[in-house]
Amino acid sequence: MLRAPAFWLPGRRGLAPLLLSPVSAIYARATARRVARPGWRAPVPVICCGNVTAGGAGKTTVALDLICRLSARGLTPHALIRGYGGTAKGPLRVEPDRHDSRAVGDEALLLAKHAPTWVGADRAASARCAVAAGADAIVMDDGLQNPTLEKSLSLLVIDGSFGFGNGRVIPAGPLREPVAAAAARAHAAVLIGEDETGARSLLPAHLPVLRARLVPGPDTAALARRPVFAFAGIANPSKFFDTLSEAGAIMVGRRTFADHYPYDDADIEAVLAEAEALAALPVTTRKDIVRIPARFHDRIAVSRVGLAWDDLEALEALLAPLFPPKPAPREIAPPDPAACTA
Repeated sequence: MLRAPAFWLPGRRGLAPLLLSPVSAIYARATARRVARPGWRAPVPVICCGNVTAGGAGKTTVALDLICRLSARGLTPHALIRGYGGTAKGPLRVEPDRHDSRAVGDEALLLAKHAPTWVGADRAASARCAVAAGADAIVMDDGLQNPTLEKSLSLLVIDGSFGFGNGRVIPAGPLREPVAAAAARAHAAVLIGEDETGARSLLPAHLPVLRARLVPGPDTAALARRPVFAFAGIANPSKFFDTLSEAGAIMVGRRTFADHYPYDDADIEAVLAEAEALAALPVTTRKDIVRIPARFHDRIAVSRVGLAWDDLEALEALLAPLFPPKPAPREIAPPDPAACTA
C-alpha cells in the first residue's frame, strides 16, 4: 500500500504537480468520458456516499449513519462497495464469518455488521443481486465516479481538514476529477469537521452543504485519562489521533501505517511491545481491527466514532422524497352477515 505524496496536501506547490499536469488532463478526460455513460436504474432508491479525492473522506461513516437511519424507518437497506484491497471480484455478498479483509476489504466488513453488503466493481450487477435478495434501499460506499448504476441521491463527502488537497487531478494531486465536475452530479455535499482549507468556497453556490462532525463512541469515551499507544493505517490518521485527544485519552505514543495496510503478526507484535514498554493501552480504529489477525483482538482497544449532524432536518429533507410514507390501509366495512348466506 502506497502513501500519498506530500505535494498532494492542501496548499502545497512545487515542480512535481506542474510536470504531472499533462497526465492529469488525460486522466480527467478519461473520467469525464466514463461517467457520462448511462447506468442501470434500480427499482429501489440508490444513495451514493462518494467523494472527489483519492483516499478517505468519511464515506463509510456517512454510509453507516444512513444505513442505521433507513433501518430505523423499517426499511431493509443493502450496502454496495467495490471492496478495495480485497481479492474478490464480485458481485459477492459479504459473510463476516467466512470472508476476511484480504478477500473483501476492510470497509466491506464494517458495513456487513450493519446491513447485507455486496462487493464488486460493477455496481449495477451488485445492485441487481441486492434487489433480488430483498433490498428496498441501496447505500453505496463510494462510486460517485462509477456510472454503471444510476443514483437517486449523490452525496459529495468532504473531509474538512483535507478538503480537496492541492486542488489538482491525479497524479498531480488527489482529485479523481475536477471539483466542479463532481459537484455537478451531486445533489448535496457533506462537510465533516471544520472547513480548514476553504473547500466550501470551491463548491457551486446552489449546492446544499450539510455540516457534520465526528463524535466519540462509548468505547472511545472510556479511554479518558488512560495512557494509550495509538496506531492506524487509514488515509488520514491525524483525525483518529485528534479524536482520542479530544476524548481525554493520554497519548504517550503513536504509529502510522499506509492506508488499508495488511497487518501481519510481526507488525502487531512490534506494536504491542512498544505499547508495553510505554505502559500504555494499544488502541486502533474499527477499520484497522478487521485487518489485524483475530488472535490479537483481545489485547487491542478499538476507538469507534459516530456522526453528529448540525441540521438533521436538512438531511431528512433529502431523504424524504426517496421514501414517502406508505399510505395507511383503507378501512373496509365488514359485510352484512345477512347478505352472506349460502
